[in-house]
Amino acid sequence: MQLPVFIDSTNFSDAQQLISNFGDEAGLEAANRADKSRALGNHLHYCKWRQVERLCVLLSIDQTLGTVH
Repeated sequence: MQLPVFIDSTNFSDAQQLISNFGDEAGLEAANRADKSRALGNHLHYCKWRQVERLCVLLSIDQTLGTVH
């Protein structure tokens, strides 16, 4: 399995905020925000919210993924 690459650290704080506000529905909220951004033609925010969506899913998994150092 290939894990996604996250470059912008502010995405982590956005994901954390969504998780604290929406719980298990945080990924869906991020997806909704991405869809709204795409509908408005804002490709930068669309990409950002898709990354946040992926982070919400990864942070919700109780299992370690990838290499542990």
